[in-house]
Amino acid sequence: MVLYTSPFPNSFLSVLHSFSWGLIFPCYWLADRLVGSFVPTTYEKRQRADDPCYFHALCIIITTPIYLALLVASLPFALIGFLLWSPLQSARRPYIYSRLKDKNHANGATLLTEWKAAGSGKSFCFGSANVCLLPDSLARFNNVFNTQARAKEIGRRIRNGASRPQIKIYIDSPTNTSISAASFSSLVSPQAGDNRTVNSGIKRTTSMEYKGDNCGPNNGEENREDKGGSGEPHEGEENTCIVRINGEENGHMSDTETDTVNGQARASGPAEPSLEGDAEISKTPNHKQKEGDSGSLDSCSASRESLVKVRVGDGTVDQSTVNNKLLYKASIMKKTSVRKKKHTDETFDHEISAFFPANLDFLCLQEVFDKRAAEKLKEQLHHYFEYIVYDVGVYSCHGCCSFKFVNSGLLFASRYPVMDAAYHCYPNGRGMDSLASKGALFLKVQVGSTPQDQRIVGYISCTHLQAIAGDTTVRCEQLDMLQDWLSEFRKSTSSSSTANPEELVAFDVLCGDLNFDNCSSEDKLEQQHSLFTHYKDPCRVGPGEDKPWAIGTLLDPEGLYDEEVCTPDNLQKVLESEEGRKGYLVYPTSKNHGSSQKGRKASLKGNGRRIDYMLYTEEGLYLEWKVEVEEFSFITQLAGLTDHLPVAMRLMVSTGEDDP
Repeated sequence: MVLYTSPFPNSFLSVLHSFSWGLIFPCYWLADRLVGSFVPTTYEKRQRADDPCYFHALCIIITTPIYLALLVASLPFALIGFLLWSPLQSARRPYIYSRLKDKNHANGATLLTEWKAAGSGKSFCFGSANVCLLPDSLARFNNVFNTQARAKEIGRRIRNGASRPQIKIYIDSPTNTSISAASFSSLVSPQAGDNRTVNSGIKRTTSMEYKGDNCGPNNGEENREDKGGSGEPHEGEENTCIVRINGEENGHMSDTETDTVNGQARASGPAEPSLEGDAEISKTPNHKQKEGDSGSLDSCSASRESLVKVRVGDGTVDQSTVNNKLLYKASIMKKTSVRKKKHTDETFDHEISAFFPANLDFLCLQEVFDKRAAEKLKEQLHHYFEYIVYDVGVYSCHGCCSFKFVNSGLLFASRYPVMDAAYHCYPNGRGMDSLASKGALFLKVQVGSTPQDQRIVGYISCTHLQAIAGDTTVRCEQLDMLQDWLSEFRKSTSSSSTANPEELVAFDVLCGDLNFDNCSSEDKLEQQHSLFTHYKDPCRVGPGEDKPWAIGTLLDPEGLYDEEVCTPDNLQKVLESEEGRKGYLVYPTSKNHGSSQKGRKASLKGNGRRIDYMLYTEEGLYLEWKVEVEEFSFITQLAGLTDHLPVAMRLMVSTGEDDP
């Protein structure tokens, strides 16, 4: 299948489209500014509350007539542009495929060779987030604003979080088995209520910066220039630092070992300068750095508590001996097969993390509706992801039943080469959702090859369902269509037969904003849909019941800019407590109580509305391989930038072979 690298099949249509949009854009921009000036966010309201001269009110009085006059003057040109723009959409392609042009920093082909050296298998990390990048006037109804600046900052945070070096600490101890294998992106916090052994110097609000040499080859334009010659890391080399500790029988570390760990953790390089555009990004309220704020991550900043956490198992470990300057987010990997979890009945790690996982392989985003914001976001993500599919969807009346003003809002980014892609639009959207070409994006990626030169591939699907509350029937119909499209895409892109497999399927993942949760009584039909018999939800026990550690992903828009949650670390701290979740997450609606969430805190049950999903299936995969969830994370790194919590899942594909 040919991947579309431009929206139109020839340059003439592209030029004509650019001309028509140039006629429409002034009217669109003026209307967006005019409406946005009358929809303030809570952040702006607080800023204006201290204005004794009512300066903003005077600005509105002065600028509104000007905007109206210019809007009326631009309408004839917009009408002409629309008459040209609308027919052109019948020739428009359903997505744009972008590949990093800088060959010196493209490593997708190199990643394909890692599977052969992996031995017993390989892990893959998937992320998903609803980023609410609508036109600014519409975004304000979700209490977020400055879409263009948010897009750039979201891209910076994601790629900086994902490109952090991954530190692995090996602990050799003949008797101590209390420290277990933890998250690939962080150590895990102490058991609830057990703070006896935690060093008193480790505090959540104490922050630091780690500017390691291995912050990733694509972490910034400046670093790219500085890493020429002998400083460039070897191709295919993971940005991983390994620290080996020979522990004593009682679990203590000697002073020499402590110094060794400290020296490894403090390995540093030149600070990364701020990227161009900081002046614009500073307009967003959450960009102001505060104590403990690690959200921007310009040089992989992190707070102590969010980066260094200790898991306490059945044994005892004197944590006062652990050097509290090992501040980078790390993984503990033991030389035993026993892995302890926060919940002993769980088979994988789970956490609320202030950062996207290190070495994130695939990213699926929803609500990237604004085309200018999509370009800014793509530019930032390309510092880490080599392959991006964006501007997904259809416009006008082409391909769907109703007129579409905006695209699907889906965006996909990958470190691995994309082999095939397809998009389908849901034809049954209602209300405001019918104005967007919401649908599903299906992708096939190559993640490696066998010693026999068989391709190892994976399937990833991203979708965004009907959002309006009460449209249960519409969402169920969309889930039916989604299952059919998934099956069709697998069949149409498969080049293998059972007798002669040319490709081995390693994973099949489905993610996105499904706009229903697993606990609301109004969403019972969706909860019992047959999709969940084919795809597994790591957070779900069954219809109507989530696992106790799973939390909601829909934030209360009114509290986005509160001091307690406006930074990644603060939001992480709040969501770790039940009372904090009740104050800042949206909960399932109740027929027995009023609509005010604040007034029904005492009656709330569960951990909030979890409408962002990460599903996987074992059906259709290579029979001799086994797929297991290794880690699941709820991420707070986009605090103040969107009203959703991103989620991430790491899958381990085990081949069953012995380690080399």
